[in-house]
Parts: sequence; C-alpha cells; structure tokens
Amino acid sequence: MDNSLTPAQRALRSRMAAHAMWAKTEDRTARTAAARDAFLDRFEREVDPDGVLDPQERSRRADSARKAHMTRLAYLSSVARAKRKRSDEGSS
Repeated sequence: MDNSLTPAQRALRSRMAAHAMWAKTEDRTARTAAARDAFLDRFEREVDPDGVLDPQERSRRADSARKAHMTRLAYLSSVARAKRKRSDEGSS
C-alpha cells in the first residue's frame, strides 16, 4: 500500500478504478450477481440456520428479515442526519 497518499487521494484512486472497471463491464447485473445472492442468502441462514423450514416459508421469513434490516439502516441514517443537523445548527 502507498502510505504517501492521503485518505482523500486513496478514495479518488479507488473511485477512478471503479469507474474504469464499470466502463468495461457489459452486464452489470451478472457482474454483481454473486454478491447479491450472498447478501440474500444471509437472511435465509438467519431465519433458518438448520434448514428445516419449507422453502416458501424460509423465503417469506427471509424477506421480512431483509426488510427489517433495511428499515433499521434507514432509521439509523435518519438518527445520524438529525444529530448532524442539530450539531450544524449549534455551530452557526
């Protein structure tokens, strides 16, 4: 790793590489399929770690677990934005 770069320069270098990669990618959906599948499988393992549920029930529960996860992220984002707004108003 190049320690002479600042964090901002490393971020720019990474963004540049990502844009170059996506410019050469014909099928974005196929490129990200494995990661997407792994993300969704996580919720199936969470709701049925022993694999004993009917596949339809496991899928239904996994969908609810995924929605709960996304709603939690939205809530935490909302709290962070409100905190930042209060902090910005206090420094003005």
